[in-house]
Amino acid sequence: MNERWALAPEPEGDGALLVALGGDGRPVGEVRREPDLVAAVRARPDVARWVWRASPEVYPRLLAAGVRVERCYDVEVAEQLLLGHEGRLGEPRSAAAAWARLRNEPVPPDPPPRAAGPKAQDSLFEPASTAAPLSFDALLQVYAEQQRRHDRAEHPGRMRLLTAAESAGMLVAAEMHRSGLPWRADVHREVLHGLLGERYAGGGEPRRLAELADEVSAAFGRRVRPDLPADVVRAFAQAGIRVRSTRRWELEEIDHPAVAPLVAYKQLYRIWTAHGWSWLQDWVRDGRFRPEYLPGGTVSGRWTTNGGGALQIPKIIRQAVVADPGWRLVVADADQMEPRVLAAISRDPGLMEVAGHPDDLYTRLSDRAFSGDRAHAKLALLGAIYGQTSGDGLKNLAALRRRFPRAVAYVDDAARAGEEGRLVRTWLGRTSPRAAGADEDGEAGIPQGGGGAGPEDSAEGSDGYVPGYASTDARARGRFTRNFVVQGSAADWALLMLAALRRATAGLRAELVFFQHDEVIVHCPAEEAEAVAEAIRAAGDEAGRIAFGDTPVRFPFTTATVERYSDAK
Repeated sequence: MNERWALAPEPEGDGALLVALGGDGRPVGEVRREPDLVAAVRARPDVARWVWRASPEVYPRLLAAGVRVERCYDVEVAEQLLLGHEGRLGEPRSAAAAWARLRNEPVPPDPPPRAAGPKAQDSLFEPASTAAPLSFDALLQVYAEQQRRHDRAEHPGRMRLLTAAESAGMLVAAEMHRSGLPWRADVHREVLHGLLGERYAGGGEPRRLAELADEVSAAFGRRVRPDLPADVVRAFAQAGIRVRSTRRWELEEIDHPAVAPLVAYKQLYRIWTAHGWSWLQDWVRDGRFRPEYLPGGTVSGRWTTNGGGALQIPKIIRQAVVADPGWRLVVADADQMEPRVLAAISRDPGLMEVAGHPDDLYTRLSDRAFSGDRAHAKLALLGAIYGQTSGDGLKNLAALRRRFPRAVAYVDDAARAGEEGRLVRTWLGRTSPRAAGADEDGEAGIPQGGGGAGPEDSAEGSDGYVPGYASTDARARGRFTRNFVVQGSAADWALLMLAALRRATAGLRAELVFFQHDEVIVHCPAEEAEAVAEAIRAAGDEAGRIAFGDTPVRFPFTTATVERYSDAK
């Protein structure tokens, strides 16, 4: 049995080219031409890892035929990670671009992103046709060169693990799309009717939004469009109130009769536009919501989706996510994931001891450094991660630094490296570009509510980095890289957790159907729910061992087995 085989679909028809690979990444034997790609893979169940150009080009076709593979190596995923590690993130990452660089030829641009929406959904299982042509021999040479580039990485073993994990994420993403998130359209319509009222002909605002818009206008004494921020800012200015934005937290500090209906309007307007009747018609088919997940969609490694709002489903809309009859949803949230990751990567003995238990980390932290004040302990630790270094945050950080010096020094060093324009890496080797500098999710410091970073749900993501963008603010770069080493390492851990969970549930009927940042949902028969919950808990600790080595840090999950997603929290 050969450990790896390379595979490429033929440009025309259903055939494929394939060859066994040696340990150096070079072909062993002659290239074979098979008339049916699916049959070629099905006939080789013992292949440990398939090497192919891009998972979206091959794996959906296999899944449609009922064929799953255990592991893959995605050449274009590897190219993206290697470019970042080499300080070249933003350069074209296609296999064709890698081949051109290898031959010192003009590098072709990457193909445009896939369109989002129902038409893209209809064609998702068709092989991609926008990639630049590339021969099988060229693909094999690119792969062999990537093996040498992995060897030149700062930590070759970790870098190979990162590439394997990100490639596994591509398999999980395709499988989750294929399975789909169970969705009751009738329940969704009932929720919308209860929130928004009747729909008017012509696609105008539903009744409740129209009523709230009238209340806003009446409060200002003139007609105001609450869906237009500039109009609202002008209306407040005419009332003698200066506002910088129409964000909820700023509006709620204002004493004016327009605030209450305006805040209510904004909440309902977002539901109407992001998850309303049009969304339901476009995205839910045959009782399933099937977004296109994009692993590594942001520079930190967090996933995004190509449209559909999958990572921003409001709690009230989650009522429509209902398990099939006789099935359950096992919903699992990683507990205090990023502080636990900081303990593992910093190797701080005290923080590792605190994170070495499955119960509440902040309570244990408060008992050791903050006289039992959990709130101050949480603010201090998140302040270290997000760069909250003023006011009470500075005082709390000083206490944290005294008790856990290595942990604070780790993020301080990352911030300093970012300020100085140096490359900053996650534990496994995912690299923040020198140009990255905008604040994570558009905000500096601890996000509102004191939790993790906000939602990411577009092809662009919300890491604040766009290839070609360069911040001139050294402090902003430092805030970004301070958080990047933790959040990025957490994203790397999450990939390994998903891979471990995928392996653990392979013999069950259970299906992974949803993932975002620190939350996973498995749809399974009721009788498998207990085994699935245990598999999730085991996957968290296994991923910690594989990613960070032998540390006492635990990565527990809070799990809930429910029939309806909204009942999980």
